[in-house]
Amino acid sequence: MEMRRKRSAILLFTSMALLIILAACSGGGGGGNDGTSGSSGDSKTTGNKEGNAAGSEPSKEAGAAKTLSMMWWGTDARHEATKKALDLYTQQHANVKFKPEFMAWDAYWQKLPTLAASKSITDVLQMDAAYIQEYVSRGQLEDLSDIDLSGIVDANVVENLKIGGKLYGIPLSQNAQGIAFNKPELEQYGISLPQKNWTYDEFFQWAKDARSKLPEGKYPIGDTTTWDGFNYYQTSMGKDPIMSDGGKKFTLDKELFMTFYKIYEDFRKTKVVPPAEKAAAFLENDPQADPMASGVVMTRGATTGSVSALEQLIPGKVGVVNMPTGPSGGGWAQSTIFLSVSANSKNKEEAKNFVQWFITDKEAGKALGLTRGIPINPEIYKELEPTLEQKDKLGKEIYDLSVEKALPFYAPAAGFSEWVDTYKKELEAVTFGQQSIEDAYNKIDKMGKELAAKAGA
Repeated sequence: MEMRRKRSAILLFTSMALLIILAACSGGGGGGNDGTSGSSGDSKTTGNKEGNAAGSEPSKEAGAAKTLSMMWWGTDARHEATKKALDLYTQQHANVKFKPEFMAWDAYWQKLPTLAASKSITDVLQMDAAYIQEYVSRGQLEDLSDIDLSGIVDANVVENLKIGGKLYGIPLSQNAQGIAFNKPELEQYGISLPQKNWTYDEFFQWAKDARSKLPEGKYPIGDTTTWDGFNYYQTSMGKDPIMSDGGKKFTLDKELFMTFYKIYEDFRKTKVVPPAEKAAAFLENDPQADPMASGVVMTRGATTGSVSALEQLIPGKVGVVNMPTGPSGGGWAQSTIFLSVSANSKNKEEAKNFVQWFITDKEAGKALGLTRGIPINPEIYKELEPTLEQKDKLGKEIYDLSVEKALPFYAPAAGFSEWVDTYKKELEAVTFGQQSIEDAYNKIDKMGKELAAKAGA
């Protein structure tokens, strides 16, 4: 904020004017500010497409000095790239400096609960889709709905990211769940390639048709024993996700559950999917044991991030398509990694300006590269695209194919980690013929309801 100082012949008036100006400026979130004047409801943080607050040019004027604390997890490459971006921000905003803290994934999630308990989370923090709901429910994250993301993030993606109608994390990258397939092998055996927006009925029929054309020992699709595999199906049919409201609500639709897993039971009998013994030995991204890279299964699940590893194993052979859909859509396409602002920050408005700048400034985009995945901002992606390898472009393709029909990303609720493991164990018992589908349903439904009741209490 620029202010003009009027000259006066009287020194007393000059001194008083300076004092008034300094008092007015101190309300913007400098050291010792109580944060009330910087709350999200006071003003809309818009910014232009270059990431400068309120459409202004980068200011190098010395104002009230601020230090933003920031923490994130990741690799050394991410650490170095992020520090370069922070240096750029300080070059453009001379009154803002940073206190960065970075670590590996495990250390990060061990430290964050301690900071949350003492209400000393950093001004800006990296957040993951698996944990954001938990920290929102604790009242630890600031509402960022007033940050203008139009033209930067797809409106449907923004809507899917909201929790209780509010946005608590600015998405950093494009991520999506899709299906990878072995294009040359499918073509070799005269099998039609999967098509965008195929339905679950079409997916199951495609698998049966492909089985009839494949030789012994090769399978069109893999078996499924994880909770999210069924959750995709349940939500695509217009039902609630298995876990919602922070784990307080649990919905495992029995009719859909029985239908879905009876289809796979038939597929095991007709060799549409590999036998249980073979499926249990698969190890994704292992050159010999990956179901698709080994040439055993023609398709497998892949995300924007994980498909690059598969492409490196079988270069030039990977095609991608979105998840099967139902009446309500299917799969997900959104960022699963965010920048959030602490609800207890003394520098909320500057923190908001910074997180918007982080995804809009082109020089920052170049510095950050792909260290957090494919940039959420299409303009930044265009700048980077000429330098990208095919493995990175495949990730972008998954996102582009998925975003039209995408549903929100559903992470396991806090306290459900044991349930997730139990789900897989009980369904694996079904694949080995050790129990019925209904027995598995009864066990995991009972456990889920007990956890939901505990969360509600």
